[in-house]
Amino acid sequence: MHQRKLGNDLTVSAIGLGCMGMSHAYGGQEEAESIRTLHRAIEIGVTFWDTAEVYGPFTNERLVGKALKGRRDKVTVATKFGFRIASEENGAANLGGTDSRPEHVRKVADECLARLGIETIDLFYQHRVDPDVPIEDTVGAMAELVKAGKVRALGLSEAGPETIRRAHAVHPIAALQNEYSLFTRDPEKKILPLCEELGIALVPYSPLGRGQLTGGLTSPDQLSEGDFRKNLPRFQADAMAANAALVETLKSLAEARGVTAAQLALAWLLSRKDFVVPIPGARKIKHLEENAAAADIRLTETEQAEIGEKLANVAGARYRPDQMAMTGR
Repeated sequence: MHQRKLGNDLTVSAIGLGCMGMSHAYGGQEEAESIRTLHRAIEIGVTFWDTAEVYGPFTNERLVGKALKGRRDKVTVATKFGFRIASEENGAANLGGTDSRPEHVRKVADECLARLGIETIDLFYQHRVDPDVPIEDTVGAMAELVKAGKVRALGLSEAGPETIRRAHAVHPIAALQNEYSLFTRDPEKKILPLCEELGIALVPYSPLGRGQLTGGLTSPDQLSEGDFRKNLPRFQADAMAANAALVETLKSLAEARGVTAAQLALAWLLSRKDFVVPIPGARKIKHLEENAAAADIRLTETEQAEIGEKLANVAGARYRPDQMAMTGR
């Protein structure tokens, strides 16, 4: 597996693994099968794993912790804080808003370390910017964790340009995690140039459009009752129908190159900048292996432009208005 840099201190696999769907939001699966997938990831070099306290909540970190036993030195572990979780029951429905107060940051870091069963978090992200806490205070507390040896590098997720600059002035930010894919181009106008300027890696989550860019998800009827995507505008029947032609175009472009739609979508992201490190989710080993193979695909500038142009004009917003209000702060 090819390697890429996150800031100055972390070197990771060019394609990482988003662990959320193994136990949260998309229906989950049996723990034993998830652990087999995670262990296979190590074998093929997909060793940059992403989780968060809110996934479950807490269950995803515990799952990753179990898979790490005896293998800690082979994996770069990223997790996230930033929500007020009222209790462990009822999952994400029981969130109580954002909380990035310094005392909360310190408390959550210790709890994440315990659930993961590790001594140091490689990359610690603020999951969403807290409008009630100055970013300088939050990053200051995160920087204290670095000094204490509990965290190696710092990250932000879905932060706006001004916040990123202010945070980076307090302590170097190694990575910014944003939604970015052929279906979500939001970061290209301001975020990509800023990351390049400041030496910050961009870690795209949902790089396969939450499954639509694989070509295998064509109707909301395919989603289970508890699937988070059922409530997203882009996964309503009319939007999915409108985007079907785009997905078919991607499949045709991929077939012409002898690769899958998912592989071409990931290769396109990797081609954008050498500091882009996508973290596609994969619950099954076959999907994990398919995604990993995308790191070997090289696209010319002409191919990049053609793919980007033909997959433009996606229908449906990526989030509801209340969810979008939590991004770009």
